[in-house]
Amino acid sequence: MSLTQKLINDGNAAVDEMLVGIMAAHPEHLWRPDNAPRAVVARHGPRTGKVALVIGGGSGHEPTFLGYVGRGLADAAAIGNVFASPPPQPAVDAAMAASGGAGVLFMYGNYAGDVMNFDMAAELLEMEGIEARTVLTTDDIASAPRDQRQKRRGVAGNVFIFKAAGAASDMMMPLDEVERVARHANDRTFTMGVALSSCSLPQTRRPSFDLPIGEMEVGMGIHGEPGVRRGPLRSANDVADEIMDAILAEMKAPAGDRVAVLINSLGATPLMELYILNARIAERLKAAGLVVHKTLVGPYCTSLDMAGASITIMHLDDELQRMIDHPCDCAMFRS
Repeated sequence: MSLTQKLINDGNAAVDEMLVGIMAAHPEHLWRPDNAPRAVVARHGPRTGKVALVIGGGSGHEPTFLGYVGRGLADAAAIGNVFASPPPQPAVDAAMAASGGAGVLFMYGNYAGDVMNFDMAAELLEMEGIEARTVLTTDDIASAPRDQRQKRRGVAGNVFIFKAAGAASDMMMPLDEVERVARHANDRTFTMGVALSSCSLPQTRRPSFDLPIGEMEVGMGIHGEPGVRRGPLRSANDVADEIMDAILAEMKAPAGDRVAVLINSLGATPLMELYILNARIAERLKAAGLVVHKTLVGPYCTSLDMAGASITIMHLDDELQRMIDHPCDCAMFRS
């Protein structure tokens, strides 16, 4: 098997070198505490009396997670190795740097390693007298049945869910309310993706799984977790219809309701193809009588160089629309 070509120096140093480059590019948005190289903090977000929203997870999904650190969204992020949870200490470092005395809310995708390490971080914070709570994101409808939603993975829906929680925090809501908004946003966010090729890790430069040319996998996770179906590559409209059928059936939104839409590249899929998908998705939503309030198109939650895309729909209400519209200013996302 041939090696993939990457613009790197040393695969084992790729995450730390990336962080050096990001900090050099965005000093007006981000800083890192001394002796905490894997904790990234918003320069203008944290403040006294504000709930600290701390997100995090493995690298390789950029701009998730550190791209969403900034005023109006996350106050800090803990950064792990490629596709690996950060250990507890970066989460503690991020929370301590962002703490404004009103508690900390940890938010991240529902993966076993992240749950274990962030839970340990929460215990360490409690020992320091800092209240810490957790909301897991579980928007990937392909990863478990609806009656087992607590087992689902968190994927590109993180963007909308973090955005809602970050707005609530920026509005100086108390910890109970920020947590409630975060859970409400998660409950009304639905994602499903399709992979067209594998990704390759910088350490190995080899495909992380086998997906033959001419095939696709519907429902595959952002680390290469198995999907719900593998079969011949189909047209953009067919793929959009299959995913929208699943999302609309689960969301059960009545005609006239509003939605926010995210058409997300998994890394290698270009904007042309994403907008082709969105053309069909807009048709489907209109046919369902739903009003599109906001659409995001682009690489918002990637899987290194994987070809493929995911579709996220957030079922808005007045509160969530207000949170989604709330301004934010992050290194890699502004609204």
